[in-house]
Amino acid sequence: MRFKDFDYFLPQELIAQTPADRRDASRLMILDRETEAIDETEFSRIADLFRPGDLLVLNDTKVIPARLFGEKESGGRIEVFLLRRLTGTEETWSCLLRASKKPQAGSCLRFAAGMTARVLERTDDETWLVSFSPQESFGTWLEEQGSMPLPPYIRRSAGSNDESRYQTVFARVSGAVAAPTAGLHFTEELLQQVRQRGVDIVSLTLHVGLGTFLPVRVETVAEHRMHREFYTISPATAAAIAACKARQGRVIALGTTTTRALEHAADSNGNICPGDGEADIFIHSTYRFKVVDALITNFHLPCSTLLLLVSAFAGKDFLFRAYHEAIRRKFRFYSYGDAMFIR
Repeated sequence: MRFKDFDYFLPQELIAQTPADRRDASRLMILDRETEAIDETEFSRIADLFRPGDLLVLNDTKVIPARLFGEKESGGRIEVFLLRRLTGTEETWSCLLRASKKPQAGSCLRFAAGMTARVLERTDDETWLVSFSPQESFGTWLEEQGSMPLPPYIRRSAGSNDESRYQTVFARVSGAVAAPTAGLHFTEELLQQVRQRGVDIVSLTLHVGLGTFLPVRVETVAEHRMHREFYTISPATAAAIAACKARQGRVIALGTTTTRALEHAADSNGNICPGDGEADIFIHSTYRFKVVDALITNFHLPCSTLLLLVSAFAGKDFLFRAYHEAIRRKFRFYSYGDAMFIR
């Protein structure tokens, strides 16, 4: 199986460049896997699609302002994209670096408000280790000086509106460098409507990382290796999932990141093992889902691992028919675009 088998043509004007006026004002395409019917409603009416006894699982990761702009010792500009803080270190980060000429190991970078960084080493073709100083003020400095890491298909600089809109209303645990975008549509009022339907809502944390925005660089699916993303699932969330299964409710995953964490943490019988871990599961083709019964997701890029995951869940032919229908109906695509409910 080749990644190019999951290609499709998308007119550029359908790539959403800004969020909808309201979080819940997007459109929602409804896919029924049993009948292969395709319907449409407004996202603000998504509570109507839940049943008493269902369980909605959220990803409460919080996006950090991971894009930094500074200068090299030579005076040339450099962009630093934070990926992951190394465990057990004081402000040493794995980063992407973008400059006309990459810096040498040992060189110094300068940023606004007195922050500096030293390039320690190149770890692979994509990433570098960078240590920031003064370490004790880095967290506060990052919140003040960093920019929200909008994906490259949004062809504008991040603005003040993105600080709130490229973040879910339930974001709690800092660490992601991209948003779990299916969650961007929910408001507190909409979540309350879901609860009023007799639905429990629980959360887990998966910090969306490098694998989300780097392009696939291999031809065949068998060659691809997923990047690891940190997750944590509490005993309470694991127990809620077990209780939902016992009462024959549906476990509804909000987004592909939630899906990856749940399926990675499940044993062969679909029981969730609570705790911390690093998800590297690559869901595609004939994968048998052990936990997730329904999925809320945005529209995904061609030839991407996220598109393969959703294809495995909905069925490739059915999903691609839905994508072509979404294009015909002029749905908005990607992070700030419209959504799907696949049941």
